[in-house]
Amino acid sequence: MKPDELRRAIEAGRATATDLGLRVDEVVVIHDSDRVALRLLPCDVLARVAFVAQLAESRFEVEVAHRLAAVGAPVGELDPRVEPRVHVRDTFAVSLWTYYEPVGSEIAPADHADAFVRHHAALRRIDLDAPHVTDRIAAALREVERSPELSDADRALLTGTLGGLSFDRARDQLLHGEPHPGNLLNTAKGPLFVDLATCCRGPVEFDLAHAPEEVAARYAGADHALVLRCRALNWAMFSAWRWRPHDRMPERDRRRAEGLDLVRAALDRCGTAIP
Repeated sequence: MKPDELRRAIEAGRATATDLGLRVDEVVVIHDSDRVALRLLPCDVLARVAFVAQLAESRFEVEVAHRLAAVGAPVGELDPRVEPRVHVRDTFAVSLWTYYEPVGSEIAPADHADAFVRHHAALRRIDLDAPHVTDRIAAALREVERSPELSDADRALLTGTLGGLSFDRARDQLLHGEPHPGNLLNTAKGPLFVDLATCCRGPVEFDLAHAPEEVAARYAGADHALVLRCRALNWAMFSAWRWRPHDRMPERDRRRAEGLDLVRAALDRCGTAIP
């Protein structure tokens, strides 16, 4: 966020928690992009603060988290001291979550795969109206088609990758949607998935493609060729968001170039371009 936006977002998070009876003497910025994550102390709450334009997305995330926690999914939970809802403050949507102290060691591939298995099993136990992964792909395609800064060659690369993979709907289930390593916390309770607003429907391979390759290799029944193709698709979606003129990702120019290189590398791993 811009400095003034960040200042106001911090105040929105602080005021929301205080009004709910939680003590806030200090605010630590954990993450800052198009939304911010704040650690509020000493109540030790994680406040997620988004622009009010993302209110529907924030409400969806809270609903997903509430339902998954009820069936024992390995997910970061909402703070149990307050009502599970999104609060509007100033021009921001604020939700309050349990803060988990990170554990220093990396998550072993076997534990990472086990977290996926348990998360996908929990997702099959809830009923939720969620978009299909192809809806997200279509949104990414629209961004690519109207981006004024993409070269013709790079636009063709992204368009071909995004439009080249069809899915067998018979294998669909609810997914996390973006379970990259940054969205899996290593905690004293074990690995926990966070950032649940991207929940969608599709094959489990779409989720597995966000993880290191050795994780998918330990997931029983996975179609490893489809994982490789989904990995190219995921990097193409990542690149599409970075080429939006209004994208707020830090170091955007570097990430734009990096994203295109990763699409090409993933396509090479498939052996051929996505049909």
